[in-house]
Amino acid sequence: MAGSTHSVINQPPPLIGYDVYGADRALVAAVERHLDPAVLGEARSELSALGRAAGSAQLREWAVQADENPPRLHTHDRYGRRIDEVEFHPAWHRLLGKGAGAGLTAAWTRPGGHVRRAAGFLVWTQVDAGTCCPLSMTHAAVPALRAEPELAAEWEPRLTSRLYERQLRPAGQKAGALFGMAMTEKQGGSDVRANTTSARPLAEAGTYELTGHKWFCSAPMSDGFLVLAQAAPSAGEGGLTCFLVPRVLDDGTRNPFLLQRLKDKLGNRSNASAEVEFDGTWARRVGPEGRGVRTIIDMVAATRLDCVLGSAGLMRQAVAQAVHHCDHREAFGGKLVDKPLMRNVLADLALESEAATALAMRLAAACDDGSESERALLRVAVPAAKYWVTKRCAPVVVEAAECLGGNGYVEESGMPRLVRESPLNSIWEGAGNVQALDVLRALRREPAALDAYLREVGLARGADHRLDTAIKDLLTELADLEGAEARARRLAERFALVLQGALLVRFAPPEVADAFCAGRLGGDAGASFGSLPHSLDVASVVARARPE
Repeated sequence: MAGSTHSVINQPPPLIGYDVYGADRALVAAVERHLDPAVLGEARSELSALGRAAGSAQLREWAVQADENPPRLHTHDRYGRRIDEVEFHPAWHRLLGKGAGAGLTAAWTRPGGHVRRAAGFLVWTQVDAGTCCPLSMTHAAVPALRAEPELAAEWEPRLTSRLYERQLRPAGQKAGALFGMAMTEKQGGSDVRANTTSARPLAEAGTYELTGHKWFCSAPMSDGFLVLAQAAPSAGEGGLTCFLVPRVLDDGTRNPFLLQRLKDKLGNRSNASAEVEFDGTWARRVGPEGRGVRTIIDMVAATRLDCVLGSAGLMRQAVAQAVHHCDHREAFGGKLVDKPLMRNVLADLALESEAATALAMRLAAACDDGSESERALLRVAVPAAKYWVTKRCAPVVVEAAECLGGNGYVEESGMPRLVRESPLNSIWEGAGNVQALDVLRALRREPAALDAYLREVGLARGADHRLDTAIKDLLTELADLEGAEARARRLAERFALVLQGALLVRFAPPEVADAFCAGRLGGDAGASFGSLPHSLDVASVVARARPE
């Protein structure tokens, strides 16, 4: 027997067997801040249970299995009949069942539902972001379907159910159902008004036959899909219209839903994204003809907020892994976490994570409130947050992986999967330019949106001179919107940063707010992470981010 060449020492233990929710002080504080005390106890219990599951070795193993065994497309059965089915690894179904069971599509059915779901979604993203896609679209489909009360009454109980049934069969025979979306086409992308898929009205009122294609169809094994198509005039003026396409018809036959191929994606590999063709596909109209964009506007806001939550979750997991590693790794005579430069890097990353969490949860609380003022705030704050938070995700995750050194570049660490996932939310549901222009559009068309935003950030005025200066500078920028399109990204960035700063000044510990205002609003930091002013209490910032 060969002798041992060395002993394995100074290798941090894996970060498993912990409560992902309870260990996230910023998230716990946000939930406590935004939820009514009457439901807080129940929410704490549910979120802690989900957090413990999310941090368990079992679910982490399922997530790796689902990622390493991506879905497979079967267009035909052995006899040559079209079946258009996607086969997933069993771990995918287990994870999706857990996510649905945790109420991640049930925000619409209980008090404080959006805050509770948002916290759960942020936690669940840290397990497997792939399953978040169908959970997000199912959640977001509810407000669109409410444009047709009859459809909403039929589908909403299934979509908000905590039961996951994987079999393809008529939705009316299932206790729980999932929704996907098929909006964009080859020639248009985000410019959905350029869609060419056509909808021909049938004899039964509100029903149509679709012909055309979709370049991206997410979660193609869902029970129903929201689809945009050009309607020939019937009950209205025609034009771009929203439709509900069931995967299986009421009589049990398959609706023509011709899956062409699955996308070979950079990340999000456990989830299926497909190209699909419609050829005589039966559909029901959702909302008036020609009002497709208006019908899906609340759906789009919900999925964009989920992009913010998803990115906040990825950043949190990356920061947790980095701090955990540095807590247990020694180099050059001491713990990495105690080295001043590494501590500066970790604190800088932690600031980005906490600011993203605070902003995302504030927007979820606005969804629960539902007042005109809060809806106006969402109109400008959601695209600004979607623009900025999702763009910060990739550099945060890459820097966090670097904190692990070469270990962070090895697949077993889990960091490469986070890195591959990190750009996704900035692309889905409208990339950066789309979001920045939407901020500008809200400012020009809806004065109430700016009023609501200024009221919100105004609550923190006088608490930090750097924040006050940033608010003043933003108002100066807004005084002249001539030629604003070329600087729309700058405006969206400032909107998000000022709102993050205002939230942290009001609610975060003083050392966190001070560091954020210095590094993000005061211009007292460099372009890379780890360049915060040396006078800040970065040790306390890192301690707050520690996943204990």
